[in-house]
Amino acid sequence: MKTALRRAAAHYATITVASLLYGVSVSLFLDPNSLAPGGVTGIAIILSRLIGFRTGTWIFFLNIPILILGTWKFGGRLILSTLYCTALTSLATNLFAGLGPLTRDPFLAALAGGALMACVLGWVFKAGATTGGMDIVIKLLRLKIPHLKTGMLFLISDAVVVTLSAVVFRDADKALYAGLTAVVTSLMLDVVLYGRDGAKLVYIISDSSEAITKRLLDELEIGVTKVQGFGAYSGKEKSVILCAVKKQMSPKLEIIVKEVDSMAFMIVTSATEIYGEGYKSYFTEKL
Repeated sequence: MKTALRRAAAHYATITVASLLYGVSVSLFLDPNSLAPGGVTGIAIILSRLIGFRTGTWIFFLNIPILILGTWKFGGRLILSTLYCTALTSLATNLFAGLGPLTRDPFLAALAGGALMACVLGWVFKAGATTGGMDIVIKLLRLKIPHLKTGMLFLISDAVVVTLSAVVFRDADKALYAGLTAVVTSLMLDVVLYGRDGAKLVYIISDSSEAITKRLLDELEIGVTKVQGFGAYSGKEKSVILCAVKKQMSPKLEIIVKEVDSMAFMIVTSATEIYGEGYKSYFTEKL
């Protein structure tokens, strides 16, 4: 019981610090320099100029219908921590807005705001939570248009918001700096979450291999291979789950395994090149 309480306390402490720093990245770097880098935050910055109300208020209200849709489609497993993160992020964004920008240089604001936002998102994802927003929207869109990759959908959504910001602010330079912010955030988030590896090769040994396999197939939609093996000490037959995952899906895979069998034996290695369906074509991309 005490261990569970400590984990919950650590979980929400991480989310709390991350949410406050997210507010710093928006209110002290991006918003005062009119940089709308994409996603719900970018839309909130644009709406605050068009209609009024503070950016943090828009972040909260834009996320409400998204969270409802996400709960309806994917279940409410992460809804509590996501709602807490969204509410605190919105509050922090409004709270820090009166402190003024730390820089008026849009280039420095794009770099610092994007890097800080990436670090914050990485901490939240590693804590097993989510900030809600566009990642839920992208998952919903994937149900309707599965032939488009997740990365492409994120790119399209960011491009739409950045383009819209150019129209609203009537400043192409601001839009280009906002695009730079989106690129910095994406690159830094990859480094924070996964280092510089291209993909992960995962071996999972568990007595609950069937349950783990089902969730991997249903929730991550990745290929899974089972290899039969024997425990050298026990002599018992065991199923070894083998799968390759793109780096952005690795944290979700680890969460699934821990939820099904916290005692599972899991080996995660780096895979710099993977060829086959869903990855590279050897003949077209080796050149």
